[in-house]
Amino acid sequence: MSADAATPADRPATDGRQRTVVVTGASAGLGYQAAEQLAAAGHRVVLATRNPERAAAAERSIRQHVPGAALDHLHLDLADLASVRAAATELADRGPVHAVLNNAGVVGSRARQSTAQGHELQTGTNHLGHFAWTGLVLPLLQATGGRVVHLGSISHRWVTLDRRDPLGAGRYNGYRQYARSKLAVMLFGFELAQRLADAGSAVTSVVAHPGLALDALTPPRPEVTVAREEPAWIGAGQRWVAQGKDAGAVPLVHATTGDDVRSGEYWGPDGWFQLRGGAAVVPAEPRAHDRGEAARLWAASEAASGVAFALDALV
Repeated sequence: MSADAATPADRPATDGRQRTVVVTGASAGLGYQAAEQLAAAGHRVVLATRNPERAAAAERSIRQHVPGAALDHLHLDLADLASVRAAATELADRGPVHAVLNNAGVVGSRARQSTAQGHELQTGTNHLGHFAWTGLVLPLLQATGGRVVHLGSISHRWVTLDRRDPLGAGRYNGYRQYARSKLAVMLFGFELAQRLADAGSAVTSVVAHPGLALDALTPPRPEVTVAREEPAWIGAGQRWVAQGKDAGAVPLVHATTGDDVRSGEYWGPDGWFQLRGGAAVVPAEPRAHDRGEAARLWAASEAASGVAFALDALV
């Protein structure tokens, strides 16, 4: 599925409303595909990335496939909380923001690495950086009755967080820590939806995931493609269980701009085991909705990031 052709991602544009959507990690992979689809649907897309050269390459590629695309750049390094604060301040000076797609992430770092502030890199980027970013840009979304979309993963099914240290890694395993970071993202996204509703805010919080989305099944975009090692068990039958990142981006884009999307929902592929298929509301594991676990994670995240969510002050 490609933004070059009519897709479900195009439909929200038929109401004639151009939205400004910020996509983190928009220079490659799912973030790039989502940005291209959003641009094709007529929205203004802010490419929030840490690498200016890759952002420029993504812009060139999108313009090649979407002539007349409305694009902008924002420097954002989610592994550095100082960069997160600077980006949020800069974004506030650029006019209305209608949606933020929190897509950027580190996937399966084999060796333990750290953010600029010393947190484990995957949780520090995928969850903590986005937690701080969301808290800082929330007033912009409140002004437009906007939406924040969090990138979940089917990997949340197989892990739990450390109750004593929700942000910690313990004995490090890259794949487990990636899954833990995604469970943290989902706990935060669903809990934020509850707290926004309790505060009477018009902002909506939605979680979405792409299924099993592989570069090998994605239409070529030579300027932005980053070679990644696919799972070893994926072979000749991959099209039966997986899809391209263009198709994987469709639930993310729909969650971001669809008029039928409600706060607190979880959007993903509607096929077998949620690995591939069209965009639909899908179930998450109960652990992703555990409000006690979410409260512990929230408190730890506020302490680690220095960003507090003053939700009552929004309304």
